[in-house]
Amino acid sequence: MAGSTLVVSAAVAPALAHWTGSAPRTAALDQAGGPAGTLPSPRASQPEAAQPESSRAAKAGLPVQARPRARASAPARPPARHAARHRRPVQQAAAAPVYRNPLRSISGLIPERIDMGVDFGGTGPIYALGDGVVTSAMTNAGWPGGGWVTYRLTNGPASGLMVFVAEDVTPTVQVGQTVTSSTVIATMFDGGAGIETGWAQADASSAESQLPEAGGISGSGPFPTEVGLNFEALLQGLGVPAGSNRTDPPNGTLPQNYPTNWTAAAQPR
Repeated sequence: MAGSTLVVSAAVAPALAHWTGSAPRTAALDQAGGPAGTLPSPRASQPEAAQPESSRAAKAGLPVQARPRARASAPARPPARHAARHRRPVQQAAAAPVYRNPLRSISGLIPERIDMGVDFGGTGPIYALGDGVVTSAMTNAGWPGGGWVTYRLTNGPASGLMVFVAEDVTPTVQVGQTVTSSTVIATMFDGGAGIETGWAQADASSAESQLPEAGGISGSGPFPTEVGLNFEALLQGLGVPAGSNRTDPPNGTLPQNYPTNWTAAAQPR
């Protein structure tokens, strides 16, 4: 080596051309710093910045750190609108009405006159109008046929009022029992008198129409009573056929604590 110039003999030139495959790169050979006539490794001829990081670390005597593997990308979630398209609709239970037709299972139901309550013919089970508590249940109460059942409503627009079912009925409940519109409170039989149902007095002793504030009307009339017409209007709203004397002039008075609009009675809770 003379100065900074590397002299390559003619004998080595073909070998240099074999390694490089092109014109000699004397600048690379100068940088290699090897003895004259020594060919640099192809890797050594690369600038350090172009060499892999592992090679540079090994050359500097540092431990080679393993390159972390690329994580597989998670599958893309479908748009929210596609998920909603395949979601099953949630079915909600229909709300139950406040009151239901108590005579819905009577066979051969015959609407008759409106008197202190409302009279009907037929046979079969009689349900409570709605939620309530039984206050009396007798088979020999002195009415035709002997049956007498009363219960106090505990829900809806008539909450607190007393209902009676009398005459050709056999009680199927006991005093103090809680009932709903699905509870059979009595069975109607064919005894010749039919049944009567309506508003009862607060002490469950008789029909409300017999009280002085309702006109003091008993079983001898005159009919229909205002109290009987009021109860019949409730039954009509629940799908029970109208009484035979529905359009006759009313008698007596209706106490102030009785609702007169029963539209909400058949609505869901």
